[in-house]
Amino acid sequence: MFPFFSRSKMSDAPEVNPAPAKTHEPHPLDALTGGAFSAATSGERASRIRDWLATQPAPEQLQEVFKELSGRDKGAARAVRERLDEIRRAKGQEAIAAEWADKAQALLAAPKLNIADALAWQRDAAKAGAPLSREPLSLLKVQLADRVKVIEDLQHRVQVQREAAVLLAQRIEVLSTKPWRDAHAALELLRADVARWQEQAQELTGDASWASVEARFPPLLDASRTQLLVVWEAFQPAVAQAAAAAEDVSAPLPPVPVWADELRAARGLPTEAAAAAAASAAASKPARVAKPKVAPEVIEKAHQLVRDALATLEKETAEGHGKASAGAAAALRAVLKVHGKHIDNALEQQVHTALVAAGELEGWQRWSADQVREELVAKAEALLNRPEGQALGGRKMQETLRNLRDQWKQADQGGAPNHALWKKFDEACNAAHKVVEAWLDKIRTEAAEHKAQRLALIEEVKAWAQEHAASGDWKAINRSLYQFGDRWREGGHVGEKIFAELQPLWKQAIAVAAAPLEAAQKESLARRHAMIDEATALGAAPALRIDAVKALQQRWQAEAQTVPLDRKHEQKLWDAFRKPIDEAFNRKSADRDRAVTELSARDRVVLDASKALEAANATGDAQQIRAAMQALEAALRGQAQAAEAVATANKDAQSHAEAQANAAPAAPAATEIASEASAEAAEGGDAAAAAPAPTPAAPKPVARPVVAVRGDDRPGMKKDAPVPPGRGARPGDRRDGRPGDRDGARGPRSDGRMGDRADRGGRFGDRPAFEDRGPRLGDTAFRAQREAMEHAQLALKKLAAQAHGEALTQLLTAWEKRDAALVPGTQDLGSGVTASVRSAWTQALSAAPKGDAAEALLRLEMAAEAPTPAEHIAARRMLQLQLLTRRNDPAPTQTWGQDVARVLASNSDAANARRLQNVLKTLLRK
Repeated sequence: MFPFFSRSKMSDAPEVNPAPAKTHEPHPLDALTGGAFSAATSGERASRIRDWLATQPAPEQLQEVFKELSGRDKGAARAVRERLDEIRRAKGQEAIAAEWADKAQALLAAPKLNIADALAWQRDAAKAGAPLSREPLSLLKVQLADRVKVIEDLQHRVQVQREAAVLLAQRIEVLSTKPWRDAHAALELLRADVARWQEQAQELTGDASWASVEARFPPLLDASRTQLLVVWEAFQPAVAQAAAAAEDVSAPLPPVPVWADELRAARGLPTEAAAAAAASAAASKPARVAKPKVAPEVIEKAHQLVRDALATLEKETAEGHGKASAGAAAALRAVLKVHGKHIDNALEQQVHTALVAAGELEGWQRWSADQVREELVAKAEALLNRPEGQALGGRKMQETLRNLRDQWKQADQGGAPNHALWKKFDEACNAAHKVVEAWLDKIRTEAAEHKAQRLALIEEVKAWAQEHAASGDWKAINRSLYQFGDRWREGGHVGEKIFAELQPLWKQAIAVAAAPLEAAQKESLARRHAMIDEATALGAAPALRIDAVKALQQRWQAEAQTVPLDRKHEQKLWDAFRKPIDEAFNRKSADRDRAVTELSARDRVVLDASKALEAANATGDAQQIRAAMQALEAALRGQAQAAEAVATANKDAQSHAEAQANAAPAAPAATEIASEASAEAAEGGDAAAAAPAPTPAAPKPVARPVVAVRGDDRPGMKKDAPVPPGRGARPGDRRDGRPGDRDGARGPRSDGRMGDRADRGGRFGDRPAFEDRGPRLGDTAFRAQREAMEHAQLALKKLAAQAHGEALTQLLTAWEKRDAALVPGTQDLGSGVTASVRSAWTQALSAAPKGDAAEALLRLEMAAEAPTPAEHIAARRMLQLQLLTRRNDPAPTQTWGQDVARVLASNSDAANARRLQNVLKTLLRK
């Protein structure tokens, strides 16, 4: 240790003045950030940074603060970094917004706007990452959407006008089949409807967006106008002519057949049909014969065509398809113009009924379409009014809005438009679309971040490739390449266009990085194929060289650990490498097995002894099993008398079997003795097994007198009794009873050193010389003797357990019948029951029953550590507390014999017998 010397007061060394305490100077940026750098805790620093960010500082100040703060507190610097990223993204989006704003203004300024171009602008702007939810793109998007809505509305109104013209023509045609007075009454209403239709058509063509309507709609409107005017201009003069003919008899009849027949009837003249019938009746018969008849095939064909057209019209009318029913009605009228003269009156009546029903369907279709539109408006308004926690996400909202708009288009195709409901529906959809816009903005932002991360990963791979170009650690390089691949796959979602741009860059960078590894793998493959050829040559050699095989395997392992390959390819190479070697070893094993199968004389003796032991195991006789075991042990030691011992064992077994058939029931005791003997033999190992064999013993050395013996100082043991020697059969135990002594297994020295210690044969007494085990057994004989010995030991244990159970049953039977003669003997009960204890049990059974066995049973259960029934747990706890106060009383484990006697002295019942049986199962084995 170093001594510490105090400075003397009289020392000439000058005293050193203590350094003044350091004062913390404020950070230069504390004044700017409101004391964020001098904050005591991280939470307080983050709070002051947030308050400072709320003042909207300049980007230069943000950059300076982030540079200083990132090294001190990364948590507080995260808010500053997010603000810098937001400003950086805003600058990039401003340029994109200006570009797409110019494109939108160009579309709006064009005299003709294509709907596809407007929709493509919004789609492409979203893909490019333009901020469509901010000004001015949000306003331009709304303007383009309004312009597209106006154009689509014009196109829809053209279709409506076309349907309205068809309906007006149908009304005029239906009136031409009714009395002329009905047509005259409806003339003014028709004139107003036609004038209104012409005004609406003129309004459509005069709209400023008419030039942007698709090219197929203006011809439709012109054709409808022409058709309606032709029918109307023919209908007005006919009505006026019918009215004049009704007032003036001399006036000409109108060209409408129905009205002309009506006026003829009013004038008292025959109708045209009656005149034709009279003329035909007045005509001569040859003339009627000369009139050509219509062929039945033509009539049948006319009926079939009319029925098909009529069925189509009735089907569309029943399904409520207004637009399709109008087309079917037009097709039916076209068929009637050609084949109407060949049909009968009944079919003609069905045709007129179907045409009238198709005309009435239009009014019902308007009401049905309004019902559908109201439901769609309710669904659109409910998108933003969902319960808390059930709001739709961006993608789900987008799909729902698309489905609602498609349903609205289908409803418009079946009826007249309703602008009021359309306005409410469009407003609700636009309000819900804000969720979609926010989701799209988030997706675009994430895509931009993912793109930046992937570009950074590509640069990192390039830098890593340059850094590790000369490295030879191929395993680390392979691992790093796999890690780069995982990071690329987990880099987040980007658009298809961006991914198509990044994927070639990634492949190029990773190919450059993996080029050295691929070259090394190619060289390693060549070396491994050479080793496979070498292994094939070694395996084909007549004599297998183990040293060459080991060296070759070591070279293969070194190569596999140096250069990694694909797992499947490497496994195939390894299988090809080990196949010839395995075949060579299999040939060698086959040769060895062939040699082993040729049994020696000693192996045959062991096999015969093993078979004799198996036969003894099958008899279930303990004495016979022991004799067979002794014979097998003698055969294992290779004695000359082994064969005779086997034969003697077989004879003893036969004689014992005959004696057993005539003997009294002494089997339990013999079984117990056999079990104890087998247990001792199993624990004793070779030392115990060697006892019965008459081996030639070494000359016994002269025993020296014992000078001192260490007594046993354990509680309850005699001090003058020496410690019993160990059995030496367990691992680590010496045969002389001193486990762990390194000199215990040595024999006597042969060089004569250390005086007469070489003549003592051991350290603490005599010890037999090392026994000769004989030649090594073959595999078949070794396995046979091992299995036979294992089966014998199991059989002896089983017999011992059976004997133990029978003794316990006899004891309980003696208690139940109170017959002392039925108590088993001391050998049957085991070593734990002495003669005095058995005598106490017989005396208790000989006397009359007396006393209570409750406390004795509780003590027995505590001694055996057995569970107590639930109804006696409280009594057991009380007894345990009482025993704690009786320190000098013996424990239940020491007095369990007397406790059993107390139980046997009491009356026997089923519950106490079961409890006594449970505890004696444990206590008799101790």
